[in-house]
Amino acid sequence: MLHRKTLLIPAVAVLALTGCAGGAAPAETPVPTSAGHGAVEGAAEVGEPQLHLTTIDPEGSVSQLDLLDESVVDVGAIDAASAMTTDGRYLFASGSEGIAIVDSGMWTWDHVDHFHYYRGTPSIVGTVPGEGEAVVATTNLSTTGSTGLFFADSGEAVLLDTEALSKGELVERFRLELEPQAGVLAPIGSHALLAADGVVQALSAEGEPSGPAADCVDPAGTITTRVGAVIGCADGALLATADGDEVALETIAYPAGSAPRAMSFANREGRPTVAALAGDQGIWLLDTRERTWTLLPAPAPLVQVTAVDDDAEHVLALAADGRVLVLDGSGAQLAATEPLVDASQPGATLVADQQRAYLSAPAEGLLIEIDFADGARIARTFETATEPAFTALTGR
Repeated sequence: MLHRKTLLIPAVAVLALTGCAGGAAPAETPVPTSAGHGAVEGAAEVGEPQLHLTTIDPEGSVSQLDLLDESVVDVGAIDAASAMTTDGRYLFASGSEGIAIVDSGMWTWDHVDHFHYYRGTPSIVGTVPGEGEAVVATTNLSTTGSTGLFFADSGEAVLLDTEALSKGELVERFRLELEPQAGVLAPIGSHALLAADGVVQALSAEGEPSGPAADCVDPAGTITTRVGAVIGCADGALLATADGDEVALETIAYPAGSAPRAMSFANREGRPTVAALAGDQGIWLLDTRERTWTLLPAPAPLVQVTAVDDDAEHVLALAADGRVLVLDGSGAQLAATEPLVDASQPGATLVADQQRAYLSAPAEGLLIEIDFADGARIARTFETATEPAFTALTGR
């Protein structure tokens, strides 16, 4: 039986927005800013991930559902968005004036062998000016390093200071003006990678060429894994790794005679393996640790895929008929839900965490939690007060 909750919040509670959970939340302890490990003044370190679903409705209203106690807060409003990217803390929404940035106030600091979890106050940070939709490239850390934006309509490449962003400030490290084109600006270590004009060039934090370059025709899609930064190219994936101030570039070519190229990548945040659609011919898995591509068969027409990359090598897929499929590392189907969503909706989104997957159903006004390791069981279903046109799993 579905567990259904209506995401309604009294007006008084909206006015008293704090971004904190109710009695079910873990005890919080203030963290001094000198502690490092992702600490930010005003936030509290807590004992477990502060998972939320942060949504933007068609008019730009931003709401946030706490998956621990099922409370909801109204974060504010931005311009109506046409696209959205997230790094697990921030939402980067393309609008008429540029990229509006929403800070969920929830994040995880990945220390490789352990994690630190933080809880702050959600807010609207501001807007980075730009023309048209932008490709957004982030790292796995939301309080340090940089965030890259590339506006194809104007050819502008903007590198943001992520540490400043974590303090509610918009600081551009540099802004480059190129010819209008498809491109990517991806952070890696203390550098950035500019993919434009058929080449990927390593740049310094000031925007000057500083390191190697490699061919990359028709750049599309970017993601950061535990291994490094990935940029999709026509002939394969460009993988950049950093060792101190040194950056290395290598191309992971597609197998000969293979399926259509990947255009975007998705995974459970930080894992070494990422998934992508291979057109209508299957699923690409890119293992950035082993530097290999694997083409999996698709058991049905698919519209989205993501790699969970746990011990069971789960791959999750949203089928064209609205079902969520659980696949293993060979492409075999382990489980499936009933049709849950009109998968043709542009805002229908499937995202995975370690133990749960979350599916947004905009037309149905639903957010659905799926236990993919338990036969794709529907764990909870939440009704939203407005249409969740864009949805991000935050606190990761």
